[in-house]
Amino acid sequence: MESSFSPREIVSELDKFIIGQNNAKRAVAVALRNRWRRKQLDENLREEIVPKNILMVGPTGCGKTEISRRLAKLANAPFIKVEATKFTEVGYVGRDVEQIIRDLVETSISKTKIEMGHEVKARAEKNAEERILDVLVSKNAGESTRESFRKKLRNGELNESEVEISIASNSNINLPTMDIPGMPGSQMGMINLGDVFGKGFGKQKKIKKMSVIESHIHLLTEETEKLLDNDKITSRALEDVEQNGIVFIDEIDKITSRREKSGADVSREGVQRDLLPLIEGTTVSTKHGVIKTDYILFIASGAFHQSKPSDMLPELQGRLPIRVELLSLSKDDFILILTQTQNSLIKQYVGLLGTEKVELVFEEGGIDKIASLATEINQNVENIGARRLHTIMEKLLEDVSFNASDIGSTTIIINEEFVENNLGELIKSQDLSKFIL
Repeated sequence: MESSFSPREIVSELDKFIIGQNNAKRAVAVALRNRWRRKQLDENLREEIVPKNILMVGPTGCGKTEISRRLAKLANAPFIKVEATKFTEVGYVGRDVEQIIRDLVETSISKTKIEMGHEVKARAEKNAEERILDVLVSKNAGESTRESFRKKLRNGELNESEVEISIASNSNINLPTMDIPGMPGSQMGMINLGDVFGKGFGKQKKIKKMSVIESHIHLLTEETEKLLDNDKITSRALEDVEQNGIVFIDEIDKITSRREKSGADVSREGVQRDLLPLIEGTTVSTKHGVIKTDYILFIASGAFHQSKPSDMLPELQGRLPIRVELLSLSKDDFILILTQTQNSLIKQYVGLLGTEKVELVFEEGGIDKIASLATEINQNVENIGARRLHTIMEKLLEDVSFNASDIGSTTIIINEEFVENNLGELIKSQDLSKFIL
């Protein structure tokens, strides 16, 4: 886990992808660094130190989700984003909040499997190569013949040759699922008998004819699976969830209750109450094992347009002690988002249309006009933050994208005039509804 970054370095990394919002970046940077600090302590003190969970307050499209996602990527930590509105109180039909942790475990297992797959990749490559050579070269052939074919195989000379290989069938036998009584959460309570009886029970071998390059992909996957220890993957993944997991709960404001409580508000309050033990620290049963949530970092976020953080249950407020406010994006922010971020929208469109030999050149005046338009629409219609740039850019380059494959090699200058010609009528008529997502 790359968590030895200092808070300043973490903020610097986040700056490559997210413009502004320094308070939020500093808060998550300190939270991540504190994990590293905690691991340096002796065991007795380490057990007492739990993450300081974060509440982000700010309008949609200002970077709340992106900050959390980039942080998890930077830390190489198991990460899941959920919407608070998708969950129901325990006892009601729907997903209970413990499903968040079960989904996080599944994410961690997939991530760990990929990482451990890289560790055995060299051995798997060698085994796959030997299996292809066994098909290409007869058993009676000498070592020199085998080495000659090996050289051709590595040089790609045999890529299009067809071979018949025996591979595991992807279609598992349809074994029934079994409900485990007394276990909460329908998805966790259902187990597949194929999982119980092991990998081999539900798989059959079949002979298939394919090119050498295709067979290499199939055999590499098979050989990697053989070399992986599933128990070790699960054990490592569960520990990763407990020690490094990050849960981002969006739309937390949508489950807050107003002063006058209706039936729906009572149900929303029930979801808040269910979240309390999860965030404070509890144990959750999953089909892979029991997870302690004490050291998982929870980041909650919401716009809080129709409610305020103080409308949340006091106990839930107490479990989200760090509160940061994110600001609406200005015209200058939009200009920086278009030009300064690592994989900016402009770079994306230049790259996409470059594949058709259409060169896009964005001039300062054109970028300024796009940013002005995004700001204007956000102010007059609905503020959706940086997402507004996606709708404007798509509309601006609609004709170019459609005709790119026909016009051949050409250069298109995106200046103020180009923006006005393509979006001018909408600007003049103020018919801004076309940009509403």
